[in-house]
Amino acid sequence: MSLAHDQLAAHKGAAPNDLEAFWLPFTANRAFKKNPRMITGAKDMHYIAADGRKVMDGAAGLWCCNAGHNRDPIVAAIRAQAGELDYAPAFQFGHPKAFALAARIAALAPGDLDHVFFANSGSEAVDTALKIALAYWNIQGKGSRTRLIGRERGYHGVGFGGISVGGIVNNRKFFGSLLAGADHLPHTYSREQQAFSRGEPEWGAHLADDLERIVALHDASTIAAVIVEPMAGSTGVLAPPKGYLRRLREICDKHGILLVFDEVITGFGRLGFAFAAERYGVVPDMITFAKGVNSGTVPMGGVVVRKGIYEAFMKGPEHVIELFHGYTYSAHPLACAAGLAALDVYRDEGLFERARQLEGAWADAIHSLKGLPNVLDIRTIGIVGAVDLAPKPDAVGKRAYEAMDVAFREHDLMIRITGDTIALSPPLILREDDIGEIADKLAKVIKAVA
Repeated sequence: MSLAHDQLAAHKGAAPNDLEAFWLPFTANRAFKKNPRMITGAKDMHYIAADGRKVMDGAAGLWCCNAGHNRDPIVAAIRAQAGELDYAPAFQFGHPKAFALAARIAALAPGDLDHVFFANSGSEAVDTALKIALAYWNIQGKGSRTRLIGRERGYHGVGFGGISVGGIVNNRKFFGSLLAGADHLPHTYSREQQAFSRGEPEWGAHLADDLERIVALHDASTIAAVIVEPMAGSTGVLAPPKGYLRRLREICDKHGILLVFDEVITGFGRLGFAFAAERYGVVPDMITFAKGVNSGTVPMGGVVVRKGIYEAFMKGPEHVIELFHGYTYSAHPLACAAGLAALDVYRDEGLFERARQLEGAWADAIHSLKGLPNVLDIRTIGIVGAVDLAPKPDAVGKRAYEAMDVAFREHDLMIRITGDTIALSPPLILREDDIGEIADKLAKVIKAVA
């Protein structure tokens, strides 16, 4: 087969002739390449499979396509930007849309979170926030504050900083000793106390007090920052217990520790607000974001920083670089254009408010799966849901893997899995009939893998 023939086949949506070159991330590569799940198009709530089937996107891609797929205003903005300014360096130069987008994001953030540092992914955003925290204490003359506190079962991307403060064992165990000095709060999930929770569980706020134990062990003078996801998404959708985040803020304030919310998943409407910090009435010192900032169209992430942290760096001679950190593609013009267009869609279509309005109907639909074979627990919050399946005795994770495969191939539904947990986070443009369709399809999938 000629190269031209291969290219034509790929253009028409057929599977490429050779799948070997691409090492897929977070994927069972050998199983995938024996029987690939190929996607060739997308629009609104659906993906298009290679065989032409419309597949309901129950995961917003990877928690990111909050405005749905191939939305005309966002596509038009990217196309126009590509023809006007393809790239501009962010080191010592700028372009207008970077400043416009930063201002829009800062306006959405609570309190005095007024300054935005752009990266290209959630992983980069987390490592950026951790570096800002360490640098901040250095310039404050408190260089002994180097410890970083994460949480068990936390996911903060795949950079060395992120996996050091993260708490998912398979993301950590292969990569050596990681960053020195990281410690971890306990996770907040108890099936015994919280099973089948809707929204924030009543039990668990006291788990924030474990930060006092960590402070007593290490002393506050050694701790730079605490980083948590307001809702722990990638580990299986663990909503914060009522009062938990407020208690963390109080303890951090008491000991002068920076508090970072990793909102890579929760940002831009997933929990019904621009940021989860607003939902919970807590102002952290930094917020990391990515994914939904431009509905997943062009890689982008960043950190929103409180005014006082930014101003602490703005000292010394004006010609000297204040923070020796950044990326070639920070504030990439295409990503910024997509971000501005996505924020317009969120605003004009009231998608954050829509998520709040539909949260009850979403919870009702997903919790209706209780009682199906092997369903051990269900959790919902915002437009997010998780269904824990009983693992197969001989193969942990296989039941959920089979559910993902059956959902895609036989029921035209895309879902996310982590271990034996099915995670759901559809685009925020969903309607009540879409909610019903997702629940109905998932019920059939759960029965199929019983």
